[in-house]
Amino acid sequence: MKKTIAVLFGGCSSEHEISRLSAATVLRNLSREKYDVLSVGITKSGRWFLTEASPEAVENGEWENSPLNRQAFLSPDRSVHGLVLPGAEKMLRVDAVIPVLHGKNGEDGTVQGLLQLAGIPFVGCAALASAVCMDKAVSHTLLDAAGIRQAKYLWFYASDYAGEAETVRARILSELGGYPVFVKPANAGSSVGVSRVESAGELDAAVAKAAHEDWRVVIEECIVGREVECAVLGNEKPEAALVGEIGASAAFYDYDDKYINGTSRLYIPARLTPEVIEEVRRTACRAYRLLGCEGLARVDFFVRNETEIILNELNTLPGFTSISMYPKLWESCGVSCPELLDRLIDLAFAR
Repeated sequence: MKKTIAVLFGGCSSEHEISRLSAATVLRNLSREKYDVLSVGITKSGRWFLTEASPEAVENGEWENSPLNRQAFLSPDRSVHGLVLPGAEKMLRVDAVIPVLHGKNGEDGTVQGLLQLAGIPFVGCAALASAVCMDKAVSHTLLDAAGIRQAKYLWFYASDYAGEAETVRARILSELGGYPVFVKPANAGSSVGVSRVESAGELDAAVAKAAHEDWRVVIEECIVGREVECAVLGNEKPEAALVGEIGASAAFYDYDDKYINGTSRLYIPARLTPEVIEEVRRTACRAYRLLGCEGLARVDFFVRNETEIILNELNTLPGFTSISMYPKLWESCGVSCPELLDRLIDLAFAR
């Protein structure tokens, strides 16, 4: 008997458009022989609709104009176990959900908490791990305590910056070794709100940009080295795929470089020795378990001087676009996108 799988996409997030691209890939690759697939789009204003739009219409945003859209939302009532359609006075049972949502209000534990309340299996990390990995201040602190090497960092409340700007500048020199540094919102994804700061004179504008995305700001030392990513899959016993390397075409691998310009080069496997690649894979699985991840995550690293492994961050719902590293890494291991989605759904039910 087929399982009914709901694919959530869009959302109130600066990564709304990327979510649509990822969702289109997922919708194209879910087997209709195995699953009955429901598409649920969330507008930027937060309205939920069940839609019959094609993956192409999801991708370009035209899905919102479909006359066949019906208001629908997930109910936390476990007796519903799915979607409520208010106008139709109808409920649709859902066996599992793939929340193809990136960034705030989707990858940060909010939707995951709703799904846990509803008792509906879902792909990806639970609410706590999602929130922890999304929050750079918290995840840095936990990884630091576990002895996993990261870039030197500091964080502060954005509201305190006006009165503490000189203290922050002094800490950059004493704790991070000076400029350049990266200024980031504590909670945001796909490099949104991130700036590379070359001097103290650029700091105020960078902090203001980061503060627009979150109420805490993280500043990290600039690491010069290879940018590599590792795809991890699993629950209690995670496994790591090949390690890929990004040859960024911009000053750093920013939002435009990831999704708009399309000029970055990907190297699979990464241009590293087998010993270093294996250590990256081990560290990725260790960090994955430490932060409580389940289902999937992409673990990002820098490798300095060809051997020095420095963890950057974990992404609990990595991109699934046509140029995204996560599905490409598994494809390089012989796992096609349809098979990868099958495994992720199986992991959701296993949990």
